[in-house]
Amino acid sequence: MGYKELKFEKDSVFLVTGGAGFIGSNLCEAILGMGYRVRCLDDLSTGSYKNVEMFLDHPAYTFIEGDIKDYDTCEKACEGVTYVLNQAAWGSVPRSIEMPVFYAHNNIIGTLNMMEAARQRNVKKFVYASSSSVYGDHPDLPKKEGVEGNLLSPYALTKRTDEEFGRLYKELYGLDTYGMRYFNVYGRRQNPEGMYAAVIPKFLKLLLQGEAPTINGDGRQSRDFTYVDNVIEANLKACLAPGEAAGKAYNIGSGGRIYLIDLYHTLCDALGVQIEPIFGPPRKGDIRDSNADISRARELLGYDPEYDFAKGIKLAIDWYKENL
Repeated sequence: MGYKELKFEKDSVFLVTGGAGFIGSNLCEAILGMGYRVRCLDDLSTGSYKNVEMFLDHPAYTFIEGDIKDYDTCEKACEGVTYVLNQAAWGSVPRSIEMPVFYAHNNIIGTLNMMEAARQRNVKKFVYASSSSVYGDHPDLPKKEGVEGNLLSPYALTKRTDEEFGRLYKELYGLDTYGMRYFNVYGRRQNPEGMYAAVIPKFLKLLLQGEAPTINGDGRQSRDFTYVDNVIEANLKACLAPGEAAGKAYNIGSGGRIYLIDLYHTLCDALGVQIEPIFGPPRKGDIRDSNADISRARELLGYDPEYDFAKGIKLAIDWYKENL
């Protein structure tokens, strides 16, 4: 079952932090489309006001411009909320290596503020964004929860810390928390701009302009690319999951594995271009291979990703062709 058939109490209110961002705005859109109320909290530091503006005329949508590093803002935002979907964070492994203290403030203190505010305001479920980066240097594939290696970046450390707080908030305070370990999410509205942009929109933008993208490393590194609608499904199913499933982190991927060089050729073929890529040095802190074992999420959340790579990448390419 996809997410559109899921049923919540009719007066449910969803708070989406980071709702002006890529994943957050897609969550807002999906929930509004299902007929529920959405409150978006974002400081617009990495999100786009365009992703807010598109919903402002919707009677069930409210935008709060505010920062999760400010506890009072978090508590006000949680008033009367049924479910929190905490997506607010600063992404990018390389940028976190340049700015470790900033990342700790945003991704650890910010998430902790939200968790505490959710507890104080008796929120029913707290679903938060984690990351496949928590697997660090552990070589085993597929990646399985509970088998992690040494962390390779401050970003990964912030996400691992969030998961530990999530576990403690369930054990100590009874707040139902669910960590979403996202594996290379892509899809509509993902930002192609800037040196820290994700690989799929960045490659698509350059190829559409007739320019050669740079592949960091030899192109034989692999990723479990996950279409954004699978992530929407996981977040909403976590909101309906039993309390026994809380306090844990879950791999949210497609359960597949694509080499970067194969991704590159797929994009070239779909766009009808022949451009040789440039190969650059590997990025510091990057995991070499990533492939999710999604059996825990299937079993405990009912996660059943509808979009494999072939289906998802076609939708993403079509969107970027129209919108870039």
